[in-house]
Amino acid sequence: MVASDCIWWKGRKLAHTLHLPQANGVGEKKTPLIIICHGFTSTRIGVDRLFVKTAQALVKLGYAVLRFDYAGCGESEGEYGENEFACFIDQTKEVISFGSKLPSVEERSITLIGHSLGGAVAACTAADDDRVHNVITWSAVGNPFADIKEIVGYNGEHAVVDHLGYAITEEFLFSLESYSPLEAIQQFSGNALFIHGTSDPVISCNYCLDYYEHSIRAMRGTTSMFLIEGANHTYSSIKHFDKLITATSEWLLTNVTVPVQNNLKKSV
Repeated sequence: MVASDCIWWKGRKLAHTLHLPQANGVGEKKTPLIIICHGFTSTRIGVDRLFVKTAQALVKLGYAVLRFDYAGCGESEGEYGENEFACFIDQTKEVISFGSKLPSVEERSITLIGHSLGGAVAACTAADDDRVHNVITWSAVGNPFADIKEIVGYNGEHAVVDHLGYAITEEFLFSLESYSPLEAIQQFSGNALFIHGTSDPVISCNYCLDYYEHSIRAMRGTTSMFLIEGANHTYSSIKHFDKLITATSEWLLTNVTVPVQNNLKKSV
């Protein structure tokens, strides 16, 4: 991908990083694409480089990996407080459109990995976009309104909450009320994997079982869950990240076939 290629959403440029396996020559099969959806006020790098390490690991297995910043986060244009939950879904669809048109990508094999609030976004996007064939959630939010309201400490006294320098408006918070990712996952017809750390102090690991049970009710695709004993919200220790990426990789290799690839090619 050349540097001039951009992802645009409503006139705002969304910063992104694309990791591609090294091409093996003419006639090579196209590569399945994994898109990483970061969490609330996070970035495509992730806490403790979570998403960078993830991309580096998965591209070695032969997957293309696309990381991006939602509008108002990281290096993307816009103000985070201007967004509503629907905007995250819309931006994710725009990224899917961008990624599916890349010449080396297999447009019929797209996987979303969503962390925290990004997990809820991934579930809702997948339920509404048949281009998504697989969903993986890490430490996913199950009740966006209640969970984010608690994180930012909203009590109804102020129209705008200062959360780590982000202006979180009441309009943004109340936009979360209309969405239930647990119900949405029941509408998804593809494969799903749900992972959570048992020592997550931010989002309850009980949501992992909730996602699994709601997905099972749909009786479509394959559904799996994995709890990582002692892991925090961002899998920050070496041991917990290794367990996270191993569980994710093994599931992907079982459910998403890749052509034989070798080295890493990276462009921004």
